Amino acid sequence: MSQKIYVGNMNYATTEAALTNLFGQYGEVVSSTIIKDRYTQQSKGFGFVEMADAQAAEAAIATLNNQEFEGRRLRVNVAENKPRESRPRYNDHGGYGDRY
Repeated sequence: MSQKIYVGNMNYATTEAALTNLFGQYGEVVSSTIIKDRYTQQSKGFGFVEMADAQAAEAAIATLNNQEFEGRRLRVNVAENKPRESRPRYNDHGGYGDRY
C-alpha cells in the first residue's frame, strides 16, 4: 500500500526530480510534487512524495527527517489528510446572483 510523505523546509530551488532521486534510494517513488505559488509559480518550500511501499516510506522518513539536503535541514513525516475548508468565493454575490 502506498504512503504519502510530507517534505518541508526544502530549498526553494529543489526540483521534483531531485526529490524523486532522494527518496528513490529507499524504494519506488510513485510521485513527487512541490507546492508552488499559484501566481508566481515559485516553490513554497514544501512538497509531497508518494512511495509505493509503506515500509520503504517509513525507512525514508526515519533517515531523512532532520537531514540536510541542498543546504536546508528537511522536515519529513507522514502526510496528514486535512479537510479543505470551504472558503468564500470572491465572485460570489452572497446569494444575490439572480440580480446580476
